[in-house]
Amino acid sequence: LQGIFVLGLPYALLHSGYSGLLLIVLAAALCCYTGKILIACLYEENEDGQLIRVRDTYEDIANACCKKLSPNLGGIVVNVTQVVELIMTCILYLVVSGNLLSHSFPYVPVTEKTWSVIAFVTLLPCIFIRTLKIVSRLSQLCSLVHFVIILVVITYCLTQMHQWSWAKFRLSLEFEDFLVSVGVIIFSYTSQIFLPTLEGNMKNPGEFRCMLNWTHFFACILKTTFALTAFLTWGEKTKEVITDNLPSFLETLVNLCLLTKALLSYPLPFFAATEIVYSCISKSSYSNYRSPLLALAVRGSFLLLTLLMAMFTPHFALLMGLSGSVTGAAMTFLLPSLFHLKLKWKKLSFLEKCADISVFILGFLCSLAGIVCSIKGLLEVFG
Repeated sequence: LQGIFVLGLPYALLHSGYSGLLLIVLAAALCCYTGKILIACLYEENEDGQLIRVRDTYEDIANACCKKLSPNLGGIVVNVTQVVELIMTCILYLVVSGNLLSHSFPYVPVTEKTWSVIAFVTLLPCIFIRTLKIVSRLSQLCSLVHFVIILVVITYCLTQMHQWSWAKFRLSLEFEDFLVSVGVIIFSYTSQIFLPTLEGNMKNPGEFRCMLNWTHFFACILKTTFALTAFLTWGEKTKEVITDNLPSFLETLVNLCLLTKALLSYPLPFFAATEIVYSCISKSSYSNYRSPLLALAVRGSFLLLTLLMAMFTPHFALLMGLSGSVTGAAMTFLLPSLFHLKLKWKKLSFLEKCADISVFILGFLCSLAGIVCSIKGLLEVFG
């Protein structure tokens, strides 16, 4: 639930004001709810009224909902959406890496794009990752580094409390900037694509709902505290990546830690995306799925794609807002509520149906508006 994208939250508050604080809390509550209904779609009642897990993945849920139209249509839509979201995440890690390196070594005559290429070179060994075991170890290191970074930034901000002023919050908002902020906040919470696998590997799946409640609660507290303290410290001077606001004696140290976290985080979405592609290829009878050369070619292509996208779209907040609006909103709000209504309609109460419909409508409106505004912002940057 936590990630390097939390660095964009203070910038989101800059463009959303007091409503941004409410959005952080509301997004946590909605994401927790959609996580629960998504997992509920994995289960069906048997003749004795007991819940039995009859599906294993997000793809299985989608196929069950669309089986009357086409047996594999839903799975294809979900897989494409998942791959896009995962690839966009990888791209953002490269964009952030280039930004961090350029600000850590401003005296080196190298552009931010060149720094992204240098970071990309260090990620080439990802081509040879074949198991989740290595990825999980890297993710553990990421979590440790992440909390150290957040602690350092919050501690520094607390030393500047004498400069804090609630007057820094905007009362009048630019609607388009506000919608981009919505996408940023949504993307900082997206985790639904991993939940079916996570729940299936728990020792006691019955504790999943409790786990989801507590993790979203603590994530909300941490994100709100971080975003609020950082914004109160820098106000209108808040930058897209908050570490750019730190004084030089801290900026380089924190940026190098963030760089380490970004590079260690990259293998997880990269591995997940390639595994989805491999799973799809393995279902086609005409493909030699086990070919080592094919595996290297696919991973190499994915690596190159992320580099090219990072080179042409080096704008952290706008790219994150676009990702959150397109894939994040779909996987987090639209599809879980739609699938839950489809599979559980006869067993849902009136209030549960209203809740699902409301989440779907809200997700659709946010996604549509966020897409338009984020693309407009990117066009203006390149214009």
